[in-house]
Amino acid sequence: MPTTLFRASMHVIAAICFLLLMLIFLNKDMPTLSMFTLEHMQAFKTIFISILLEAIPFILLGVVLSSLLQTFVSEQTIRRFIPRNPILGILFACLLGILFPMCECGMIPVVRRLILKGMPVYIAVVFIVTGPIINPIVFAATFMAFRNHPSIAYSRMGLAFAVAVIIGLVLFRFIKSSPLRISRAHFSAPEAVDGHQHPSGGGFSGKLNTFFVHASDEFFEMGKYLVFGSLLTALIQIFMQRDSLLAIGQGPLSSHLFMMGFAYILSLCSTSDAFVASSFQTSFTSGSLLTFLVFGPMLDFKSTLMLLSVFKSKFVLLLSVLIAVSALACSLLLERFT
Repeated sequence: MPTTLFRASMHVIAAICFLLLMLIFLNKDMPTLSMFTLEHMQAFKTIFISILLEAIPFILLGVVLSSLLQTFVSEQTIRRFIPRNPILGILFACLLGILFPMCECGMIPVVRRLILKGMPVYIAVVFIVTGPIINPIVFAATFMAFRNHPSIAYSRMGLAFAVAVIIGLVLFRFIKSSPLRISRAHFSAPEAVDGHQHPSGGGFSGKLNTFFVHASDEFFEMGKYLVFGSLLTALIQIFMQRDSLLAIGQGPLSSHLFMMGFAYILSLCSTSDAFVASSFQTSFTSGSLLTFLVFGPMLDFKSTLMLLSVFKSKFVLLLSVLIAVSALACSLLLERFT
């Protein structure tokens, strides 16, 4: 990764951290060391382990399906069914995640190849932002995490669909040239998945070996973000004073901004973020939880770096603004009229 890109990313995450700290500590003083009691540590351990145990089965299922698709389904198979009509193309991209449930880690390299083979940019980007949300694995995980409030699962799918349609129409209208960093000449080079070069081989045994390598890489890649997210969530739940959390979580705008920044920093996989969000049900509004569940899979720190490695910086900036504004506006409207 270029040095300038690394420096820019550090500035971005520093700004997000600063925003979160302001939202937290402007509402209440910092916690004291008296909170580090045996009771709090026991509660922290319980929350941390429960989030991990609930999320890991869905991560495993997502990894297996993602690796099967990555290994055994070619890009030509997907491209063959792409409609030429822009509206149908956007709808097709939104529903593509149902057939090909992949996280953004494996999706961005695949989409780059699809664009180089002729897939329109607006369809490819809609697939990137909706694929990690609108798929049966994520729906099942969200439904399980919010089993006492199942409307969250349905609202998440609908909100992601609405945001994706807005993004797709804007990109179709204004993006006419290729935003890719690499030229078509680079396309002949072997592709890496999730930043790792995977071995290839002939026949079924070679593909099987690629499947297991891809699955293990993706599991550990997503697992480390899940552990970090579960750890930070448990710390916030236990060591942040309750009235401070409620002051932020019940704010008409602060709750949404906090959850957007939280989702951006955590960079959780969409198969596990619902279990993190569900732990905030008693503190945050349903609308802000939906903002977390829709914005996070579409744009986070990890995916921003991946997008910058594939697309031009101006395009990534435009896409980031589109996602942030669309997700925030749609969730506020949904919260207002429900």
